[in-house]
Amino acid sequence: MKKHELILRQATLEDADTVATVARTSLEHFLPYLPDLYSLDADKDFYRRVVFAECEVWVYERNQEIVGFCAFQEDWIDQLYFLPTYVGRGLGKALLNKAKTRHPFLQLIVFQRNTRAISFY
Repeated sequence: MKKHELILRQATLEDADTVATVARTSLEHFLPYLPDLYSLDADKDFYRRVVFAECEVWVYERNQEIVGFCAFQEDWIDQLYFLPTYVGRGLGKALLNKAKTRHPFLQLIVFQRNTRAISFY
């Protein structure tokens, strides 16, 4: 494996806290107008108890650091977030393709003001 190679792998429950942090970082950067309703600790708890219990989660990592992820289940993309510096590199498309290999029909909800995500999907 090359030093700075991006690795796509299925996440484990041990990744839940880092995945929650990536989601929060992405939301704060790209959707700063959303209210901050929960603490990071509450987010981590939600990811451990709900997201990882209900979804298949795949991550991209670089140098053993998670830089983005997709959480999906039958019929739904639940979460797709990247650290801001990793957006626009084709990684989101690769994660969506991974989800589509598992579930041929997928839908999602996106905020109307999130024009970047609307363009992507």
